Parts: sequence; C-alpha cells; structure tokens
Amino acid sequence: MDNRPIGFFDSGLGGLTSVYELHKQLPDEKVIYYGDTARTPYGSKSPDTIRRFATQIVDYLVSRDTKMIIIACNTVTALALDSLRERYPDIPILGVIEPTVKKVVGDGCRRVGVIATKATIGSDVYGRSLKELDPSIEVSSLACPAIVPLVEEGFADTEIMELTVKHYMDDFVRENDFDNLILGCTHYPLVAGHIKKLYPGIRLYSSSAEVISEARRMLVERDMLSDGFSMKDRYYASDLSDNFIAMTDQLFAGTNFKIKFVKLED
Repeated sequence: MDNRPIGFFDSGLGGLTSVYELHKQLPDEKVIYYGDTARTPYGSKSPDTIRRFATQIVDYLVSRDTKMIIIACNTVTALALDSLRERYPDIPILGVIEPTVKKVVGDGCRRVGVIATKATIGSDVYGRSLKELDPSIEVSSLACPAIVPLVEEGFADTEIMELTVKHYMDDFVRENDFDNLILGCTHYPLVAGHIKKLYPGIRLYSSSAEVISEARRMLVERDMLSDGFSMKDRYYASDLSDNFIAMTDQLFAGTNFKIKFVKLED
C-alpha cells in the first residue's frame, strides 16, 4: 500500500483526460496535476526547450512526494521520457506512447493511422515503436497542429473544431488505407466525438486511457495502490486561464478540487 499521490503533467489541458481515466479505473488514487498553461502548446517548440520545461515540472512534482509520475503528453513522452527516467531512476515514470503501442499491436491491428502534434509526428516515435513490435504493420502519420490551441481556447465542442478536424483528416483518410487511429495527443480525446461522427468506420485508440491501464498494472504489481485515504486531488497551473478552470469543472463535476497558480522558473 502507498498513499502518496500520483503526479501528472501536460503542456496544458489535455492531460486532464488521463486524470479522468485514472478516476474511472482507480478511484482511490489521489493526484497532483501540473498544467503548463502559460507555455502551451509544446508541439511547435524545440526538443531542448521541451526537455527543459519537462525537467522543471518533474522536479516540482517529485518535491511534492509523488509515488509515480505520468507524462500525460505525447510530445514530452517522445522527447524527454528517457532523460527524465535517468534523472529519477527510483521513481516510476510512465509515458503515454509505449502502452498505446502495445495495445494496438496486441489487438492485431494491421493498418494504423496516427494523428499528433508536429513534434510527435516529426520524431516518428509511434511509427518506430509500432514497427519494433510488428515490422509488418502499416503506419500513416499526420500532424494536426491547430487542434491543441483550439482546445486550449475552449473550441473543442464547436463547429469550428469539426471543420478543423475535417480539413486535416479528409485527404489523410482517403489517401491512406487504415481502419485504426491512434489519438497521439492527450488533447485529442476531447475532439473524438467529431472524429467518430466524420469517420464512423475507424476505431480510435486513446493514449490517455492506455497509460492509466499500464499504471494500474504497475501499481498492483508493486503493491503501491492507495487504500482511499482522505487527501484531496491538487491541481496546479502556470496560468489560471478561464479555459483551464472550465475544463476541470467539466471533467470533475461534483468532486472536491482546488486549482492553484504555480509558475516554474529556470
């Protein structure tokens, strides 16, 4: 048993979709979440900058006595996971990519599409990881850079977002023969309804959900599950935007949470 909280972080709002999954799968676990809302989006920034930001945030989460860190961001997972594990070898640090890839290959998918930020697509981490497990798998990838800023600005459930998804994906779907799609950004489950409406024949895989399944397996294996102690979840952000507050209200309605401003410096 381990009643310490689990640390989550993302460039902004998207990682809250992973926290939502944690509450569904492991309701006794408590969370410390950090959203770097002042510096979002990460997907268009340089790898060195992303690693620097990620290191600052993990240093902060470790200082709050977390038992596990979940990188609820595909971009950071692709570019900083290895360096963060080297910095903190005694703390389990999970990224969203490996659990998703294992699930897709385990399900026997043969043709897979991936949508993500420019940085994640540019790293080809999904393509390489999928082919390492199954060299015969066919992978098509697409960067969708406008989705994250629109989500962060509160446009997830709007016609503007549906048109944006259609703009990116119509040619991608038509020109590539895949029937499974990895949502390679934790913001993207927030627009999954638009994708399902426009392309109902495609099965979606959410990196937000798969990393929580992996976390659950690891916590059980290491006897680190919480017994449901009374500590409250804690949410921190580098900018307390109206959209961040609205998103926590939407995802965690009826729960007791507080949001505090914490700005991290070099």
